Amino acid sequence: MYLDIHKEAEEKMEKTISVYKEELQSIRAGRANPALLDKISVDYYGQMTPLKQVASISAPEPRLLVIQPWDATLISVIEKEILKSDLGINPSNDGKVVRLQIPQLTEERRKDLSKLVRKSGENAKISIRNIRREGIDGIKKMEKNKELDEDQRKQAEDKMQNITDKFIEEIDSITKNKEDELMEI
Repeated sequence: MYLDIHKEAEEKMEKTISVYKEELQSIRAGRANPALLDKISVDYYGQMTPLKQVASISAPEPRLLVIQPWDATLISVIEKEILKSDLGINPSNDGKVVRLQIPQLTEERRKDLSKLVRKSGENAKISIRNIRREGIDGIKKMEKNKELDEDQRKQAEDKMQNITDKFIEEIDSITKNKEDELMEI
């Protein structure tokens, strides 16, 4: 009965958390991380293709990303797409690989990125709360249809709130960890 509603809500909340984590990976913290390039796509024979599908991306040093395309003709296209992106990194190449030197973050840029992380965290919390609202609406509908009595409804709503609180705490924890990572020098 209402356990299905809880299970469905919990699954949706877990998906929200995983989307939030993916979103945070694309925010750079002064360290080279291949996930920084996840949102970049290149024109590969007339088709926009994710960069990681046309090249290998590695981080041989803490502040360096190396992109080695499988087709050498893509080097200039990759450079143009990186310049168009909001990464703020200038690529360089030697004809075989594209190198991205990750610059040290300034204090101002760190604060801007922290604000972006907090905003992302708030959006994730809003999603979690919307899932809770949908679940509680489903529970109330079950009570209206006489599938639950008032005590069962109250118990189901309390459990839904507990599930929500658990996921909100997880988002807060993830956000704090990312902010700490951004602010460390």
